Formats: sequence, structure tokens, C-alpha cells
Amino acid sequence: MKFGRTAISIAGLISVSAFAQSSVTLYGVIDTGVEYVSHANAAGDSIVRMPGITGEFPSRWGMRGVEDLGAGLKAVFVLESGFNVRAGDSGQGGRLFGRQSFVGLEGPWGALSFGRQYTMTYWAMGDADILGPDIYGIGALDAYLPNGRSDNTVAYKGKFYGVSVGGTYSFGRDSAGTGNSPGQGTCLGPVPGDVSQCREWSAMLKYDGTYFGLATSYDEQRGGANAAANFFDGVTPLHITSSGEKDARLQANGYVNVMGVKLGAGWIGRRVSSEGPEGSVRSNLFYLGGQYYLTPALALDGEAYRVIVQQHDTRATMASLRATYFLSKRTAVYGNVAYLWNSARARFSVSAGGGGTTPAAGMGQLGAIVGLRHSF
Repeated sequence: MKFGRTAISIAGLISVSAFAQSSVTLYGVIDTGVEYVSHANAAGDSIVRMPGITGEFPSRWGMRGVEDLGAGLKAVFVLESGFNVRAGDSGQGGRLFGRQSFVGLEGPWGALSFGRQYTMTYWAMGDADILGPDIYGIGALDAYLPNGRSDNTVAYKGKFYGVSVGGTYSFGRDSAGTGNSPGQGTCLGPVPGDVSQCREWSAMLKYDGTYFGLATSYDEQRGGANAAANFFDGVTPLHITSSGEKDARLQANGYVNVMGVKLGAGWIGRRVSSEGPEGSVRSNLFYLGGQYYLTPALALDGEAYRVIVQQHDTRATMASLRATYFLSKRTAVYGNVAYLWNSARARFSVSAGGGGTTPAAGMGQLGAIVGLRHSF
């Protein structure tokens, strides 16, 4: 009888093992270079450095897991840590898994996940923004865009016949108190009697076809103790310390593939509603870019940007060109050059490489980098 029970138990374990197949993948990107930035301070001095944050892509390592639960259902998780190559320190304010940390379920109906995750602002931009999180990309003008993520988040994403829909809801967008982008301050979460404090929600609708795609998204962050909103134009960030204040972004973008050339364009409208003396501040950010492979191993791409912050009377135009040569599927070398023109009152910086390059008001900047990237 005892032998029978043992045999049944072993058979059950074998059955479960065959039924629930699982895998865990270790992956990462190591990317850095040597950068030159002109007019990197109010005195107009230049700087040569290894940037603290990014090159073509932010460096990171992570683990991704999938378990097949049967009937089309899977358990999934991602733990992803950002780091800075020049000194080996952790990114995202020193968090262990500051880029992503979530667990969820995935099926034919989509994916439902819980934890620290990207907002729909990030996912909606992925195809139309040609340069992406590049050091001389859109993050130089709005650092939140390539870093749009939140803590304590429930997220849903699904794709049906080329149409993607998604949404996130965060109960407290920065529970670790490290900020998700420079000048944003901290927003730890709701307090008793005020469920809206530090709330964040976003929604996305996206279509991807063979030759073109379109996307739109909305992202709203509510205020809370120590929270702020930075327009990255040299003006002091606005304080949004009550749940009635908010920082919202609406975007629309698209891309098209024509004769081997990919073209992308988009608009991001931002409004920060403050109850302080600053009132409401609006901005409009436009971008247009293209990419072409001269050979399978050599890619040329570039993008132009225009940002206008109405109430601050600040404006900037930036043009960025990049060449990437692939030594293998995992290793590439690249060169990137960009120039930024500031209006008379603006102090935007051409580089998103970790701060320390803010020019004097009205001063233009040249940025250039040569770098090496390896993926594993």
C-alpha cells in the first residue's frame, strides 16, 4: 500500500513537471562611450567625460521568467536593474530592480501584471521615436519620456489583430522616494483620507501594420508631499504637493516604412496644473526622425525636436544624427552628434548623460559621443 502511494506521488510530480514548463532568461545591455559637450556651464566651458547614464541605450541587466500553466495561460515575471558603467553604481536612485519589477499572468486575452512597471507613455512611443532613449534623444528635453514608470502599479496590455490596448494604475508612483526622473521630486503614495495622493494612471491605443503604425496615450500623475514637475528648461520645477494638482501628458504619433526607410513623428502635449502662484504651465514637444540601413551592418538614423513651454517663454530646437556599425549581433560601435539651439530664456541641455551640462540662458550646445554597446 505504501509502495502504491509512493508511485502515485512520483507519477503526480512527473505529470506536474511535464504540464508546467518554465524558463528563466538572464539578459542585459552594457553601453558607454566618451562624450564632448560644449558650453556645459554658465561660463561657457566645455567638458569631456564618460556619461553617467546612457549612450545609445541605458545599461541594464535582468531576469525574465515564464511558466506555462496550460490552456494558453502563463505566469510571467521581470526583474530588471539599471546601472552606470563608468562607476558601476546602480541607477534609479540606487534601487536593486529600479527599471522593472513585476509578476503577472498572460493569456490569449492579454497580460495582467503587478509591481514597478512602465507606463503606457513609454510603450506608445516605442516605434515612432526613432532614437529612443539615446543620450541625444527626446530624454534631453523631457527626461520622463524614456523613464516613464511607476511603483505599486497594476497594468494590462493586450494585442488583437494589430491593435494594442493598455492601461496602468498606480496607488503610489514613487514608494522608494528616489524620484523617477530629475526634478520630479518624490511621491510616496496615498495617505488615509486621500486616496488620490501620488496616484498615476495611463492608457494607450496603438495600431501596428506592415507598412505603418499609429498610437496615442494619456498619462496623469497626481501630486503629493515633496512632488514636483520639471520642464528641464532651467526654470525652477513647480511644486505639486496636493492630490488636486497634476502633471498630465497626451501624445499622438505614427511611423511609416517606405522603400527601406523608416520615418516616425509625434507630438506630446503636457499640462501641469498647480495651485501655487505658478498656476498651470503647458508645453508642446514635436519630433520627426528617420532610419536607413546602408548595409546590414551599418545603420544611419537621426531625429529633430522642437519644444515650446508657453508660460515660461522658453523654446529649444535640437537635431541629432547617429551612425551604428554592428560588429556582430550582440556588439556595436556608434558615433552620435547633436546640436541644440536655446531661445533667449531657455537653458535646455543637449545631453541626457547624467546632468552637469546646463548652459547659460540662450546658449546653444554641441554634443558628440563615440561608444561601444554589447548585449547578452
